Amino acid sequence: MADLDWTRIAAALAPVDVIDDPVTIKKRSRDFFWYSPILNAQLRHSFGDLVVRPKTREELAHVLAVAHGAEVPIVLRGGGTGNYGQAVPLHGGLIVEMTGMNRILEIGEGFVRAEAGALMADINAALMAEGWEMAMFPSTQDIATIGGFVAGGSAGIGSIANGVLREKGNILQLKALSVEDTPVEHVFDAADALQIHHAWGLNGAITEVTLRTVPTRDWVGCMTGFESYRACYGAGYALAASEEIGRKLCCTVDARIVAYFPRLEGHVPKGANLLVALVPKEDMAAFNALMAAHGGEVHLAMDDARRTALKLPHVFEFAYNHTTLQVLKSDRSATYQQIAVPDPSDAERVAAMAAALGEDVWPHHEFARIEGRIVAFDLPIIWFRDEARLREIDATYEAGGFAVADAHTFFVEGGGVKNVDYRHLAWKKRLDPKGLLNPGKSKVWEDVRHLSPEEIEARSQKEPAE
Repeated sequence: MADLDWTRIAAALAPVDVIDDPVTIKKRSRDFFWYSPILNAQLRHSFGDLVVRPKTREELAHVLAVAHGAEVPIVLRGGGTGNYGQAVPLHGGLIVEMTGMNRILEIGEGFVRAEAGALMADINAALMAEGWEMAMFPSTQDIATIGGFVAGGSAGIGSIANGVLREKGNILQLKALSVEDTPVEHVFDAADALQIHHAWGLNGAITEVTLRTVPTRDWVGCMTGFESYRACYGAGYALAASEEIGRKLCCTVDARIVAYFPRLEGHVPKGANLLVALVPKEDMAAFNALMAAHGGEVHLAMDDARRTALKLPHVFEFAYNHTTLQVLKSDRSATYQQIAVPDPSDAERVAAMAAALGEDVWPHHEFARIEGRIVAFDLPIIWFRDEARLREIDATYEAGGFAVADAHTFFVEGGGVKNVDYRHLAWKKRLDPKGLLNPGKSKVWEDVRHLSPEEIEARSQKEPAE
């Protein structure tokens, strides 16, 4: 990249907005990779060369064409809420900030269609005015974009009711531009959208997203305290499995983590393990009874009016990786990991694993659905000592039958995917033949880039992706 004439490239990008201010470039070269001390060490010195902010599909196509002609690396960026360095340019080049393409294009019966840079919070607000809401959204909805969510996300608030993002019917359509002399927009409907979903912008520049929506309900944000984490988790599973109580969020948090939630001081007693939930107003009586049956006490039950009066955040800001963020605000020596629970109904096994891990691992579980089955995953707070201790913790989980999806790698084949998704790479070959999109984020792209898309895809028959 040092040999390129960036002044000439910036001029070629006109009339698209170009930012060459070094401070802004450094800020836009970062996402939330610093949740991981390992990724922080690996990525903190990786920066782009220019930030580009297209406002229309035509401007984005122009950016991609210029990059293709100059063979410049491209990283697409939404709100920068990813945790694995998805939006970090490993090899410099252009950072394409998509937040200028933010129009909500259509709201219909059970769907919303929006440009990739539209904020999830803005979409949810527009939907609710029409009687709808997102089937799921990230806890970072205030800054997360819809394109970034489908490119890098997998679950969120709503996944206990409606399944994870890849579940049939949740992603209805994606549109993505190729990186060529004349970029072409490709349309991926229904199951075909999974060829682009969760590929970190490696295999096409997402321009437009159509997601499933559901009728909005009067949700009540609830915080229920328990004396033990075992009881808290057991109540969480019971709520997740309930057939009579609706729930949009079901999350359990160890009391030691709750101590890092200063906004809850005076509302939740010290030392309480918390079940964090969103429950429809009409189901509150059944919810209260279930919590009492499991030994819990409901400390907060807030509709939006009460929450605003109490000056408290949404309860989902104490769930998913917002929980990790709450701790990191006070102490940057913490990190986390991603752990699948083998039998979500077995609270004793979960409690035994927590006891086996030691005092430097504090549990926090989220409940969701995959193909109709309840699943649970632990996003524990880990007090980081060194990588050797982190891998020892991983080994303890795995010895107990708990699968680890490593949160400390920037490869798309790491984390929850693990296996190589050759379907993604086949589409990368079709839409990005020069390999300019987010280079360095795939372990095997360099090994297969010389093959045809069909030859790459054929490998998925031998090594199917998880």
